[in-house]
Amino acid sequence: MDYVKKTKIIATIGPASCTKEIVKKMVTAGMNGARINTAYGNIAQYRTIIETVRQVAEVPIIIDLKGPEIRLKTLQKKLLHKNDILEVGFGNEETSFNHNFYDTIAVGDVLLIDNGKIRTIVTEKNDEKLWLLVIVGGAIEDGKGVNLPNKRLAVSSLTDYDLEIIDFAKKLDVEYIALSFTRNVCDVENLSGVYRGGIIAKIENFEGVQNVNAILDVAHGVMVARGDLGVEIKPEKVPLVQKSIINCCNQRGKLVVTATEMLESMVHQLQPTRAEVSDVANAILDGSDAVMLSGETAIGNYPVEAVEMMGRIANETEMAVKSKVEDTPFINISDTVSQAIYRICQNMPLDKVVTITKTGYTARMIARFRISQPIIAVTPNINVKKQLELTFGVQPVYINYLSEKDTLSFVANNLYSSRLLSDKDTVLFTAGARTIMRHASNSIEIHKIEELRKFLQK
Repeated sequence: MDYVKKTKIIATIGPASCTKEIVKKMVTAGMNGARINTAYGNIAQYRTIIETVRQVAEVPIIIDLKGPEIRLKTLQKKLLHKNDILEVGFGNEETSFNHNFYDTIAVGDVLLIDNGKIRTIVTEKNDEKLWLLVIVGGAIEDGKGVNLPNKRLAVSSLTDYDLEIIDFAKKLDVEYIALSFTRNVCDVENLSGVYRGGIIAKIENFEGVQNVNAILDVAHGVMVARGDLGVEIKPEKVPLVQKSIINCCNQRGKLVVTATEMLESMVHQLQPTRAEVSDVANAILDGSDAVMLSGETAIGNYPVEAVEMMGRIANETEMAVKSKVEDTPFINISDTVSQAIYRICQNMPLDKVVTITKTGYTARMIARFRISQPIIAVTPNINVKKQLELTFGVQPVYINYLSEKDTLSFVANNLYSSRLLSDKDTVLFTAGARTIMRHASNSIEIHKIEELRKFLQK
């Protein structure tokens, strides 16, 4: 088996990349997952994207909910200068907000517009209106995002539009939904109450950072969404917050995606900056399972080249990735077995690790140790197979072994026939044997494939 890139790449599909030809080229270049940003477009367009991607490759779809993002509504574009006063309401005024946070905000609070490019301070509030003093000016127009740093807004995590998108995602069996502006466990539970697939909690505000451990109890994984996060908290704090969140995910075997502005300059130019290359490499070294492209592939001039560049950075960086997982008290059998597999992989010349898994849990628990050997995760569940496409170092394979008495032999023969295993390989197999418990991969077998095949032929 040829070398397979371990870091997974998520590409946002948009006007620049929605054709079958471009999607196919991005998959060939290394795309492992397709993101749809529902802040733009409509359901008919999303349906077309999903159909196109699924015609090309068996990769997971990530539907990114718009969420309760505060946006500015204005009838015409305006240029704001320093010391201007902007009057904004919450109804049908010429300039207004799409959510009512009048009771939450106070005089003296900072209000940021357009990812923090425009900075204002509330100087007066009266009769359901705010008067904002412009500290740093710029152009405002309809739909620009608004941030209220360190403010807890009493708005639902799921809008009516989000619920419509969730219903659409369920009908099309979408593998993941990304929950924007996740603040706490309740936000994730609200989504899990109406959607049973994989949930990626986007951490992009101060409250989400504070509650990340509790959020990981109920979410499939998290996305470090550095765009809004860098506005909600001081930008100089973002790198260490990123490292801390990634470490929490690695420790627990949870999916972690690093996103936003990774190769931003490639929206308009063929080569990224050296700082962007270092940013991607450091996200991989930190322990990210996947790195994500946004505007680079959605609206950029070089979507395929951006994926290729991300892949080249990953291939160069992966050889230096080391495990940062610390030993912990007993959690469950699969956790203990995964720790043992990590030690075995360090101490003997194994070529591959094969985990036979129904839920993907053991594969993720092994992958968190960032072992040098490829991990082949065999599952009888096609949705689990597609979800595992985003886990670092895991090559998921769908094989329906449920009716087989000798599961290991059946899987080994299938993998050999598919040329994923060869006679010269020494392979560690792990599975749950004679048990129906969850998270109970309780067996480890190590075989030279040539020898194993001789036994199977008898």
